[in-house]
Amino acid sequence: MIATNGDLERGAVDDQVVVRGAVGDDLAGIISVGHRTWLATYEPIAGPEYVAMGLAKWWTSDVVTDAIRKGRTLVAVLGDEVVGVATFGPQDDAVVLWKLYVLPGHHGLGIGSRLMDEVVEQARESGHDRITLSYLEGNEQAARFYTRRGFTETHRETPGSGLPESVWMARELGEREQS
Repeated sequence: MIATNGDLERGAVDDQVVVRGAVGDDLAGIISVGHRTWLATYEPIAGPEYVAMGLAKWWTSDVVTDAIRKGRTLVAVLGDEVVGVATFGPQDDAVVLWKLYVLPGHHGLGIGSRLMDEVVEQARESGHDRITLSYLEGNEQAARFYTRRGFTETHRETPGSGLPESVWMARELGEREQS
């Protein structure tokens, strides 16, 4: 039996959530995660125009399908619902984590950590020893999440137009972590 959002606890989720590489059948679920998380996450920080621009640029069928085909998208699935997404890829000497989103009703259950662990594993398997990422200034939940997982700020980018800065972070992949 699958737990409902009201019944979810971290231990129950660990047994029921499957983290795996995305396939074509996950497309609608991945896009749904993007639309549901972007509105909740970015509208208070950067406004509705930023949300609309981001959804149109990074959460379309074409963009998501391309990342799935390249093997750069992971999903966290609970029952038959995609509840979390991570997208990553090589750039220069690192793996860049482009997206890591978990549906708001599933925060705090370890799903984001499981997705991150799998990104780290994939980076190591591909011979990379560093992961980089960015988040928008004002996204305190992301700042705490990444800092707890060993990421440190490297620099900031100012996009202009009154938008918040992008805070870039990196983590060296040394010894395996103890969970």
